Parts: sequence; C-alpha cells; structure tokens
Amino acid sequence: MINALQIIDHFYPVESPLKTLLLKHSMQVRDKALAILDNCQEETRVRIDRETVVIGALLHDIGIRECDAPSIECHGKQNYIAHGTIGAEMLRRYGSEQGVDLEAFARICERHTGSGLTAKEIRQQCLPIPEQDYLPETLEEKLVCLADKFFSKSGSMKEKDIDRVRKSMMKYGTDTIERFDAMCALFNI
Repeated sequence: MINALQIIDHFYPVESPLKTLLLKHSMQVRDKALAILDNCQEETRVRIDRETVVIGALLHDIGIRECDAPSIECHGKQNYIAHGTIGAEMLRRYGSEQGVDLEAFARICERHTGSGLTAKEIRQQCLPIPEQDYLPETLEEKLVCLADKFFSKSGSMKEKDIDRVRKSMMKYGTDTIERFDAMCALFNI
C-alpha cells in the first residue's frame, strides 16, 4: 500500500509553514473529494477507486515547493502554474527509485490545475509548461480536480461555495468553466 504521508515526508522532511499549509490543503481536498464521492450516484461511485482518490488528493500539490509563491511560503524558482507538472515528475522519479508505480498520482498532479489545461490554452497563454493536454481523464483525476477548486492555499483556507468557485474560474474562459460544469454534473454537485 502506498503511504502518501511518507512520500510527503520524503520531499518535505522538515516541519515548516509550507509543509503545514500543504498538509492542511491536501486534507481539505481529500475530505471534500470523499464527501462528493459519498453523495454522487451509486453507478458513478462504484466505478471510482477510493484509495486512489485519497492518495491522489494528498499528493496533488506536492510540487509546490519548487515554485515561487511567497504568499503561501513557496520559495522555489519555478512559476506556480508548473507545480502540477513538477509534482508529477517528482512522483515518477520517486516511484522509479522505490520500485513503486505512482503513475496514477502523477497524472492527478499534472491534471488538476484549473479544470485541466489544453495544449491550445498553454500556447495561447504562454504558460511555462510543456505544450500538451493536461485534462483530467479518469474519474479519480476528475474528482480530485473538482474537489481542489473549493479550497485555496491562501487567505482563510475556508471552503468556497460553488458560486464563488465558478466566479473565480470565469476569468479563464468559457472552455474552463464548461469543463468545471461538466465535472459538477458528473458528480451531481
């Protein structure tokens, strides 16, 4: 069995404000994902691997330590938008070194930003990540992506209501909000 907290400890070995923030946010996302899962239609619920959701939610932001976002205690050099692809690389490398398959969780890392990102959006916005589609595909990827939208790592860190989430996503365009709405419909939110 994969121990997400052990993996987090590997990359964040020292107690710090960043590690505390990462753990709080990741646990909020995990709890929200499980609440959504418990309330969705049974035909959807039975197709989702609960353990993948729990571990994926806990690891989805593991790459933030490499990013420059001082307001949330991130003092790395990379643009924050890259935290998902960075986290995916970290998990793939760690999994390879440990002889453990972490691909499902690496995919959750790289596909949870916004409501997913397309190569076209990356190109049009000149985002500093490889130009390819990072759209959540599996139910587990979609569920963690959706749950993440209800929490920020800055400010009060309290859960946002759906109207506030939609409003914050509108600035990224109609495709983004359409993908978000599709995930909400899929999970009966």
